[in-house]
Amino acid sequence: IPVFLSKNLQDSLYLFQYPTKTELPNHDGAVVVNCCVKPFAQEVKVDFGLDIESTHFDRFKGEQFAVAADGKNTYGTAPPKGQERPTYKRGIMDKQAFVSSRSITDVGKYIVGIYTDREVHLSPLTSIVQLRPALSHFDKEDKRKKAEQKAQAEDTDDDEVLQQVTVKFARGNAKNSSGKEQRAGTYDGFVQRIADEPWCEAYWHARGTPTAELERQKLFATSHQGNQALSLGPSDYLRRLLPYDEHVQPVDTATADGASTAAQVLPVYNKAMLRTMPLLDQLRVLLRDARMLSFADVIEILTEHVDPHVSSEKVLALLPHVGILLHGNWVPRSEVVFPERMLSHANGVPAEQMIRARDYILFRFSRTAGLFRAQVMAATQLPPAETLDVLRTVARVNNAKRWELLLPPDKEFEQKHPELVQRQEYHWLASEQHYNEMDWARETKRVRKRSTRKSESQSTSMQPPPPALNPPAAAEA
Repeated sequence: IPVFLSKNLQDSLYLFQYPTKTELPNHDGAVVVNCCVKPFAQEVKVDFGLDIESTHFDRFKGEQFAVAADGKNTYGTAPPKGQERPTYKRGIMDKQAFVSSRSITDVGKYIVGIYTDREVHLSPLTSIVQLRPALSHFDKEDKRKKAEQKAQAEDTDDDEVLQQVTVKFARGNAKNSSGKEQRAGTYDGFVQRIADEPWCEAYWHARGTPTAELERQKLFATSHQGNQALSLGPSDYLRRLLPYDEHVQPVDTATADGASTAAQVLPVYNKAMLRTMPLLDQLRVLLRDARMLSFADVIEILTEHVDPHVSSEKVLALLPHVGILLHGNWVPRSEVVFPERMLSHANGVPAEQMIRARDYILFRFSRTAGLFRAQVMAATQLPPAETLDVLRTVARVNNAKRWELLLPPDKEFEQKHPELVQRQEYHWLASEQHYNEMDWARETKRVRKRSTRKSESQSTSMQPPPPALNPPAAAEA
């Protein structure tokens, strides 16, 4: 499919978003009463007309809003010279103002595309704004009420109180000019510049009008020039697409023995790549990506997407080499999830410690149905982020904030293959003492802290009271 880039609207193409509107009640058929823009601040204000004749419109409430905003009914009256125009000229709230705000500051990675006649035409965006309802009539009502209260307070004060006023005159020197430049570079100065920029009235051309169609034609590229990148080889094309940057740290590749370095990212395989791999590697990839699978799911994935003639006996013989049987389901071994010399993304915990913590979690899940993260952190001495990463490889949190396995137990598989269950149980029994020692160390540490505090409190309570500084006279006699 040929792709063309159109730059006809690169300085004036805005994308409007309406977060408060759904797909059905949109503004496609709405009547726009007024439209204003701020070119430098890239702000837009659109007044959409309201259907005051609709049965869903409260006319009494609309008139109340108009009177509250303008102070009186302004229908049919021209505003005095020099004063602000009324918000609602018809004396009723017959429009709804929407004011824009920037949702994304960097729009360089976003683009608008049109697919037509088996061609794709792309146009860069100038800005992406979100239009939300502006309730400026309430602000005007509050401002008018405060002005009226202030005028009434001045009328009630008959006696004028003389006050001493100190007047200071600023000198027009270089210090004052530099101070103004500093204020202009602050956030307050930026907001003030946006507020001071006047609104420029614009014309709104509805969809389907001739002017709108002419502007829409600018989204198509006018000159179809040949692209030299399409005639390049794969490596040259990739180099053009992603140029080399010396400041970007390269990602280290795997070593000869298959172990990855600390900065390596685990590879991602597609179906075509899986078909070229041995069955043992296929099982390793499936268990690592799925985190937990039943034997029926493993056979179904292999037969439907990889090899329709795969033998279930061969799969069952190779699964214990890359997976662990846990309540009838298969989970990847910890060495598969955390390869050698790999560090955690949050605190750089080595793979050896992550493997030891995950093995402890698997053992505890073989004995109980749920775990708490605080319990795992205390036994494995892992940071909170790494504890969460290890738990997510085999479990999920429920409504009671307790971690449980991703899949329910597969009793049918355990009944069909009791020898695999017994073999895995022998493995748990061989390492049970080590994991119990981890729990014992956690409990001992907790008891020692408690006993220390208790002994300190007992020692302070058994100390004799200090001697009196001023003994009574009877004792001297």
